[in-house]
Amino acid sequence: MNSSVVTVTLNPALDKTVTIHGMQIGGLNRVQQMRLDPGGKGINVAKVLNQFGVDVIATGLVAGSQGRFLLKQLEEQQIQTGFLEINGETRTNLKIYDEDSKITTEINEPGFSVNHEDLQIYRQKLLELLHHTSVLVVGGSLPPGVPEDIYREYIQMANGLGVKTILDADGVPFQEGIEGKPYAIKPNRFELEQWVGHELKTESEVVSAGKQLLKTGVSLVLVSMGSEGSIVMDQHETFRVYSFPITPKSTVGAGDSMVAALVYSLLNGKTLKDTAVWATTAGTVTASKSGTQVCTLPEVQQCVSRVHASIL
Repeated sequence: MNSSVVTVTLNPALDKTVTIHGMQIGGLNRVQQMRLDPGGKGINVAKVLNQFGVDVIATGLVAGSQGRFLLKQLEEQQIQTGFLEINGETRTNLKIYDEDSKITTEINEPGFSVNHEDLQIYRQKLLELLHHTSVLVVGGSLPPGVPEDIYREYIQMANGLGVKTILDADGVPFQEGIEGKPYAIKPNRFELEQWVGHELKTESEVVSAGKQLLKTGVSLVLVSMGSEGSIVMDQHETFRVYSFPITPKSTVGAGDSMVAALVYSLLNGKTLKDTAVWATTAGTVTASKSGTQVCTLPEVQQCVSRVHASIL
């Protein structure tokens, strides 16, 4: 299979989003609405890129009846897939959205267990796909049994084939992944604080931490900061991006939408400033939607003029 982009989701999920009014901790909560979506960082990125008309293959690991249901849903959305089916059961992640407080509470399962043989088979599958692609997106949590340096391995594999890689992870997989020298990374503020080992209280401290990442060999850093917008930088420029006000309905998939817009911008040769604006617009539009619904290309095109970037 050939594609412009390959995304990796080693720990996918069925995202079950329920809407309630006034969450009662320890009490009875009645669900007003419910939706079930295929989820996981790479899958969400693939959903957005598919909406943007980009040729993308979503890959990774799935298991059990829930895994087959997830694949069926992706097929119905006309997203190409290249998943390896293993033993076990794909997890369900519960998202509880309280209409009254406008707060989303997430309850995520750990996922299936993966053995060494599964990883070897999938590695060969991924290697074959990388011979026919331009960009690899890796990220998200790792299921039990997967070594925490797996993203570094995939990034180095892609680098050896001239494929640009984008990393979106946290904790040790993020730290290890950086050692592989991905082309771009998208930490949020908390993930960046984890990496530097201390709180980033000011904008200038966020910029300084981002520049430390650039010194590791990363070419582009996109720091997402929720309603505060983002900071985007490369070796030559740094932009502070301000978004437009929304009523956030779910932040699930917002960061993944930013990654997808970053990929779209790379494929279309956009400047760093335009990339920063597009990524921030995509994240904002997705955050304004309920559940794990993602932005579409017309929505981003309509809103992109409302996002402003200034050089730092």
